[in-house]
Amino acid sequence: MIAMTLAELAAATGGTLDAVPDPGRQVTGPVVVDSREVEPGGVFVARAGEERDGHDYAATAVEAGAVAVLASRPVGVSAVLVDDTERAFGALARAVVDRLKAGRGDDATQGLAVVGVTGSSGKTTTKDLLAQVLEPRGPLVAPPGSYNTEVGVPLTVLRADDTTRTLVVEMGARGVGHIDYLCGIAAPDIGVVLNVGSAHLGEFGDRETIARAKSELVTALPAQGTAVLNADDQVVRRMADATLARVLMVGESVHADIRAEDVRLGPSGCASFTLVTPEGSAETTLRLVGEHQVSNALAVAGVAHALGTPASEIAARLGRAQARSRWRMEVTERPDGVTVVNDAYNANPESMRAALKTLATMAPRADAEAGRTWAVVGEMLELGDSSAAEHDAIGRLAVRLNVSRLVAVGKGARAVHQGASLEGSWDGESVAVPDADAAYELLERELRAGDVVLLKSSRDAGLRHLGDRLATGRGGADAGGAS
Repeated sequence: MIAMTLAELAAATGGTLDAVPDPGRQVTGPVVVDSREVEPGGVFVARAGEERDGHDYAATAVEAGAVAVLASRPVGVSAVLVDDTERAFGALARAVVDRLKAGRGDDATQGLAVVGVTGSSGKTTTKDLLAQVLEPRGPLVAPPGSYNTEVGVPLTVLRADDTTRTLVVEMGARGVGHIDYLCGIAAPDIGVVLNVGSAHLGEFGDRETIARAKSELVTALPAQGTAVLNADDQVVRRMADATLARVLMVGESVHADIRAEDVRLGPSGCASFTLVTPEGSAETTLRLVGEHQVSNALAVAGVAHALGTPASEIAARLGRAQARSRWRMEVTERPDGVTVVNDAYNANPESMRAALKTLATMAPRADAEAGRTWAVVGEMLELGDSSAAEHDAIGRLAVRLNVSRLVAVGKGARAVHQGASLEGSWDGESVAVPDADAAYELLERELRAGDVVLLKSSRDAGLRHLGDRLATGRGGADAGGAS
């Protein structure tokens, strides 16, 4: 974080100082929401959660070196008192962004570039790719993991300082107005909308509402900004009418400004393609698994192009980029010849279909003894009234893709097994098991060299932990990189 006195912090948050002996004392450490992460010179944000109230840890934070606590009531130690600590946290982050942009002008290619990323799926992988492709332009800040909420975005922003050239911000939403609020914290110069799918359909109600929420990112862009939109998603493409900013369309469509041509998927599940931009073309091969990564890579290419990077350099950097976040198409080759693909951090119908299609390419099929494909599927959460139909459709797709074995884990995924059975599967090729322990016992009993196992579910269905167990099974291999 940039240097700031406690008096300046109070002004930025609309707060008042309480029990502060020296208003001129500077904040020199990070701003954190977990008292265990306090560092000397930092600030602790006291948030009241469902189970714990951060105010109870204020004294502990100061003892650990915090110069003050951002609090909504007196806590007996140095504090900045505000009405709402979460809102004040966001206001502090916005004040930092404004300071960093002040005096640098409106040209994001020369000053600080704030890049916002949203979409129903692919946000975290895309921000990881962005970080690696844009790092050569200078110091860069990007969120660890999936810091895309009202708390995660300020945590990301407040890691920036006077040297930062690029600030990548992942923006999630669980309702209309959420992304608009996040844009008020981290005012974007470039906005990326990846897709509009069925994630959180149970909360939003319909895809039109999801689209309205995602479009808040491009609506927030200034006239001198850039909207990078997925030309292959009709709903996203229409967002061009919602922004004053320059629009760059990316995709495999011939109408895209930046597109992928001649997409090929190798036996490892990684895609190769020709990257075509208005300034030239170049070949690249991704190191991330899945054809759907092409779409993510094109979004990154759109941002890099907007910031002045040549096509050849974009392609080279994409080809070097590796997975950075766990449980996203995370591939582990076990010593016994079994390949585990752990993609169970999140799931919705679109990402589930993409993962199954990738699985279908990853094992030799000419000789049944050479290896089998296993789809271990858990529940996709937050789908509302469409849940049963969507799970049924996934089971049917697994049959049509000729996946060797399907394991539906848990009560919420039984409709996947039902769909596979009704589609014409398989004598014993599809099975429903009650929980992850039962799935583990089945798999460790039946897996053999050459098999490829995909784990896919929503995070709270817990299959990512089953994937970790399988990755360290028979031979003790360590889990590999994530996408």
